[in-house]
Formats: sequence, C-alpha cells, structure tokens
Amino acid sequence: MKALYFMMVSVAFVLFTSCRKTDTSYTVLPTQEDPEEVIPKSAINAFVHQQLATYGYFDWKMASDTMVWSALLHGDSILSVGYTTNSNAEEVLQLTGQQAVSLQPVRTATSNKLHFLQLHVSSYATVKALRSSARIRYAEPVGYGNYMRDVNPKDAAVSSDILASGCGYNNAKTDLVAGTDYTVISPAAKLSWNYVYHRIEQAWQRSTGQHVKVMIIDTGVSPQQENLGSAFNQGLSTGRTIQKLGTYNSSPDDPCGHGTSMAGVLAGPRGTDGNTAGIAYNCDLAIVHAAENVVLLSTAAINGVTNAYVQGADDPAVKIISMSMGTLFSSGQIKDALSYAYSKQKLLFCAAGTSTSFFAGFVGVIFPANQPQVVAVTGMKDNLKDRCDNCHTGSKVDFAIVMQKSSGRNPLSIAMSGDAPSTVGGSSVATAGCAAIAALVWSKYPAYPRDSIIARMARASGFANSRSSKFGWGIINADAAVGY
Repeated sequence: MKALYFMMVSVAFVLFTSCRKTDTSYTVLPTQEDPEEVIPKSAINAFVHQQLATYGYFDWKMASDTMVWSALLHGDSILSVGYTTNSNAEEVLQLTGQQAVSLQPVRTATSNKLHFLQLHVSSYATVKALRSSARIRYAEPVGYGNYMRDVNPKDAAVSSDILASGCGYNNAKTDLVAGTDYTVISPAAKLSWNYVYHRIEQAWQRSTGQHVKVMIIDTGVSPQQENLGSAFNQGLSTGRTIQKLGTYNSSPDDPCGHGTSMAGVLAGPRGTDGNTAGIAYNCDLAIVHAAENVVLLSTAAINGVTNAYVQGADDPAVKIISMSMGTLFSSGQIKDALSYAYSKQKLLFCAAGTSTSFFAGFVGVIFPANQPQVVAVTGMKDNLKDRCDNCHTGSKVDFAIVMQKSSGRNPLSIAMSGDAPSTVGGSSVATAGCAAIAALVWSKYPAYPRDSIIARMARASGFANSRSSKFGWGIINADAAVGY
C-alpha cells in the first residue's frame, strides 16, 4: 500500500512538472479523450501539502490539467473561471465548446465586477481548453476542499472535525474570576484581562471608535444575543448602528457561534448588564454570515466570502473589514474580491491561522491572510514572546495580540445569549482585536488615509524598530497608536 501511495504521488508530481501547452489564439481546442486514470484524492492531497511545505501556499495553477480535472470529479464538479477584462462570460462559454453549463446567470453583480463565472464541468477537454487560453486568468475546482477526505461532507460523524471548525464553543463561562479574568468598569461592564497589554483603557480616553463602520465577515450573529441586537446601544455605547447580512444562505443568523464571539470582541457595548465591553465599543458594525464555519471549504462558503467583500467594498461607510476565517487553497475569486475592496480604500484584516485537523502540519500563514492587500494578525501568550499554542506565525504576519494566559485562559467575548461572557482564542480573536484598535485610531484621525492608520499602529508596536520574522510589528500599544 505504501509503495502504491508513493507511486501515485510521483505520478502527480510528474503531471505537475510537465509542460502545459499555451494556446495564445482564441479558439476552442479539439475534443480530447479523458485521461485513462483519475488521480486519487490521496495523491492530490499529498501534492497540495508538498506545495505548502515548499512554497508556503497552494494555488491550483501549480497543478496539471489532469489534476484539476480529477479534483473536479472528486468534488462537486464546479469550476470557478476568471476571465480577462477584455473578455466576457459569453465568450468563456463559447471557449468550452458548449461542454459546460453555467451555474449562475451570465451577469450577476459580483461576477460581473470581478470577471468570473462558475461552470459545471466534467470534461477534461473543457478544463484543458480553459486553462490554455490567454483569456482565462484562473480555472479552479472551487469546492474541492469540502471533499478532500474519504467521507461524506454531510456525515454527522464529521461535524466535530474540520467541517465544524471553530463552532460550538461560544457558551457562557461560569468560572470567570473577578480581578483575574476581568475587572469591572463603568457603567456595569467587564474589561477583559488582555486589554491591559494593549493599553486599551488609556486609549479610550481619546477614542472609542465613533463614526467608524467595521464589517466582520464570519458565521453571522446570534439572534438571541440582545447585546448584538436591541441592546447594542446601551450604557456608554450610544448613537451607533448594527447591520446584519447573509451571503452564505441569505440568513444573518449564526449557527456556529464564531461570528457572534468576533462581534463581541470588536464591538460589544460598554453597557449596564454585566457583559464584556468590545475594544471599539462605539463603532458602527456590519456582520455578515458568509460561511458555515471558519475553514473555507465549500463552494457556497467561497461564494459567500466573495460576495461579502464586494458588499463591504461597495458600502462607502465601511472603512475596515475583518475576517477570522481562511483555507489552505488560494482562491481566484477571493483574491479578486480583496483587490476590489482594497481599490475602494478598505483596510483589510485577516487571521494568520489557528491549527485544526485541517491545517495539521501546516504552520505558515493561511489564505487569504497571506495576500499583499491584507493585514495578517496572530496571537501571543502573556509572556509577550511566544505564539499561542495553536496560532500560526511567519513573515506574512503584521501584528500580534495578546490572547492566551499561561493558565490557558483566552479573552472575554459575548456568548450566544445572556449577559455572562464567553471566551474565545486563536488568531481569530487576535484579528478582531487588531481591527478594533484600527477603528480607535481611525476614529481619532478620520481624515487620514488607510496607510497612515497602519503606520501609526506599526510605530506604536513592540517591534517597531526591528520587524519580527514571526510576529511582524508585534504587540500594539493602542494608547500610543491613538496618540494625543
């Protein structure tokens, strides 16, 4: 068995390294026979991990036509096709020789802006024709990650594993200790233990995030949590707005719990009911239910995130977009959505990665935090030198947030319901916290461009004079970043 496995991996590697024909003319290639053998998932997965180990990222452009075709057959057969700006969707369909069926109208708001469409493809000739055309920027089996394992993705037995990553943990904590895990602040809120490392209370003397709208792209928000609903404006949090959106299944509701916890860390009200206060407790908030969990595996999740970035980009009030989700696979759609949002002057934060069974053996910065438009954030322990137990680090990281005690305790957040706080860990909470600090800074300097906000944060961080290869600019002093 082991010999057969390594033989399959070798075959996959040869397929990758072999030269691909490039067709610079815009013609449909003649029909070609499908390869005799479909590359097994085990060989595809081994190839993916080999590229991650070698280059620190994986893009389907690294794979051969046969491997992409095989991944389609193993998955949902949906190919995401990005075309050049001097082409159009109708021309892409013509290029396939009518062997593919479009899964969406030729024109949609997002696909038209980002120049892509999705096709149901099972023909090798179609894959080869698309990938060899100079008019095609990418052609990717968008949902393969959902089928990597030899189990039914909808099997309930897998729900506690990769398909439920980050979900089910946002319950109220009954063992929080006053003076250790939090301190009580006016009017009757809790201050999470980690805020002291970033001088959040001191920064609040000059800014609490007023008039800055932040979008969180995540798993939605719990409709049972009043502090992220009817009680969003309470206590010292007044005159602000909360917007709830759904791009995954049109519902903004959070079936997972992760999105609710991110919203609590970033924008929870400084209220009167004893719950925890978010770092930017007076910012405006838009929260999007864009995926089923924090590991972006399915076609629906990739589409949800793509649409969410476009919505955030098109909202002139949104200044900051924070996403604590990611994947091993680079996505052309999401890359284009990031570029689109960046072109609209949005400040983008993404989580560097938190190890799960899906990310096992991969400790670099995950996609899309590894993209150039993105500010990547990771978590550190309270000894101010080590990463959190499961947090990813690397040269792509820009900032770090303290979010794990030696005891293992993580920062406070807002649970799915009620006024007793929950806790949340990983690079996820670090990202929400860093985006919230940016909101404090931008609120103080509303006329500043995006790059000046990041520059202020970098100058106020622990490695300002010597950027770290693991933690970027390091731990942010919010008080110094806000300034006088």
